[in-house]
Amino acid sequence: MSLLRLENVMASYGASQALFGVDLEISEGEVLALLGRNGMGKSTTVKCICRMLQAEGRIEFDGHDLTRLPSHRAARLGLGLVPEGRRCFGTLTVYENLIAAARSGSWTFERVIDLFPRLGERRDQHAYSLSGGEQQMLAIGRALMTNPKLLILDEATEGLAPIIRQEIWAVIRRLKAETGLSILVIDKSLSELKGVCDRATILERGKSVWFGTLDELNDDVAASYIGV
Repeated sequence: MSLLRLENVMASYGASQALFGVDLEISEGEVLALLGRNGMGKSTTVKCICRMLQAEGRIEFDGHDLTRLPSHRAARLGLGLVPEGRRCFGTLTVYENLIAAARSGSWTFERVIDLFPRLGERRDQHAYSLSGGEQQMLAIGRALMTNPKLLILDEATEGLAPIIRQEIWAVIRRLKAETGLSILVIDKSLSELKGVCDRATILERGKSVWFGTLDELNDDVAASYIGV
């Protein structure tokens, strides 16, 4: 059953159009990769889904039309965003960050700590004092504490040390294997994405140009649209 569906989504920043027709679909329990070179519209698509940017076209989530909803109402329907750049609340402690937007459900502080033991060790530290990797763990934990139906990871491993990237990927694999949570992943590591994603959508200049599984993503397609 479809959880999220975008049809011919278009969006602009003032007079500058950024999206020219994005189509994607995520089913319940599915992990979808959103791929494309830098500047092709991936983060803009996320902003449209989360209602941080006005869009034309159709955006449906869990049976609801999102196109006219404000961001806080869309979030309450079950969108959990891990934004690019983490954006933790620096002057709040780890614990305070995690409970700030918590909603009732299976994801609790204790469960997040089981997923990220390091956050338990840093419980009373302010977020600004954490390493980049720890802040990324905190951002993921904070999104999970909203008990989302869809977790959106926007460049969750960008700029992190290799060992921390591997920890994040291990968590994503664990979430898929143990929870059945639907996940939208934006990342550049095709090798890691192949181990966790069911399907992928590629954007080129603000438009969806390719759909399929990661196994179907051949070298010619990757070279044309991803640059690898």
